[in-house]
Amino acid sequence: MDGFPHAMTIALKKHFGLRYAAHPPQQAAFYAEQVVGARQDTGLTWAKQLGGKELSFNNILDADAAWSAATDFSAPTVAVIKHTNPCGLASHHDMVEAYRRALSGDPVAAFGGIVASNRKVTLAMAEEMKSMFCEIVIALEYEAKALELLKEKKDLRILVAELPPDYGKASAGYLDLRRVKGGLLVQTSDSLPEDSVTLKAVTKREPTQAEIADLLFAWRVVKHVKSNAIVLVKDKTLLGMGAGQPSRIVSARVAKEKAGEKTKGSVLASDAMFPFPDVVEAAAAGGVTAIIQPGGSLKDGDSIKAADKHNIAMVFTGVRHFRH
Repeated sequence: MDGFPHAMTIALKKHFGLRYAAHPPQQAAFYAEQVVGARQDTGLTWAKQLGGKELSFNNILDADAAWSAATDFSAPTVAVIKHTNPCGLASHHDMVEAYRRALSGDPVAAFGGIVASNRKVTLAMAEEMKSMFCEIVIALEYEAKALELLKEKKDLRILVAELPPDYGKASAGYLDLRRVKGGLLVQTSDSLPEDSVTLKAVTKREPTQAEIADLLFAWRVVKHVKSNAIVLVKDKTLLGMGAGQPSRIVSARVAKEKAGEKTKGSVLASDAMFPFPDVVEAAAAGGVTAIIQPGGSLKDGDSIKAADKHNIAMVFTGVRHFRH
């Protein structure tokens, strides 16, 4: 018994039309779910636009990914999204510093991206953003002078959105629907609360407390990156990521290239198990000190042996984060 009903009706209401879809020859519109008895004012769908051009099809997809990533963290967090993947993400009690760190993840990829903040955008943060070209800023709220400054940026779409009603709490999640020709795939969302991860140390060296903090942060970041996903993190800052590669080792190499010298002393998260020890070897060559991954491969022993050889602490979570 899978717990899903035999029949399902999905009610949608046209929210607004779009000038075009993913590409100009295509037509598009934005529809909102109509759920009886459910709160309807949170998330990207019900965000209010405070300035800038109208939203496009791709803008909506990217802004939704950005808001989902930023609000998946209870700590003050800034996410920078490009093509629905976080190219920068950081948590810090000072939102200006969180923005600086998020931008440092990949300032080249951030050009033309989406910035999301799960806290108020202050004037100081808006001033930091003056030199960056981005398509959209989406945040919980804005200081009056910050909003005034952001409106000076030509065509910048400025959105304000409310936090999910279960923000910072254990979430029951939602139904995630994916279209295939002739039908829909329906699954419950990957909405595990922050304190639900159980780490199993499998190497001779266990991670330090500082490494554990970064490992848990990296594990939450990697769920927002398209599989095969590898992320490198230090001080709760995304340093580099490899996304959407058919080979996991290629994703690892891309992440290392993006992080550069910052790879040394970082931790690595993989959204799924290692079929071979090659990712561990690549991580060791870059100076990675700790790894978090689901485990469950027939060759886990080889990866553990490689980690021990390089004095890398490795933990298993027992769950994965595939995002196709």
